[in-house]
Amino acid sequence: MLIRNVPEPLKREIEQAARKVGQSLSGKAIDLLWKGMSVEKERRLEPNFSAWESIRSAFANESAIDNEFAETMAEIEAARKEDFGPLVEGFD
Repeated sequence: MLIRNVPEPLKREIEQAARKVGQSLSGKAIDLLWKGMSVEKERRLEPNFSAWESIRSAFANESAIDNEFAETMAEIEAARKEDFGPLVEGFD
């Protein structure tokens, strides 16, 4: 892989970090890319909001968390039950 237009300050920083641990510039760059990819993966996984939390957050942002939110959630649940039935047999 060839990476072009790496800013000189960044290149120097990577070179210095590589020298500190006795790595080549390429080895250190690969190490940093792996670390960056794992951070990106964690960020994608972190906001693990349920649909309920996402909807509630949208209502909270609009300062509509009172009865309007409860009514909307009741409508959503009624539509879900209509489409799919109760979550567990015997419970509504």
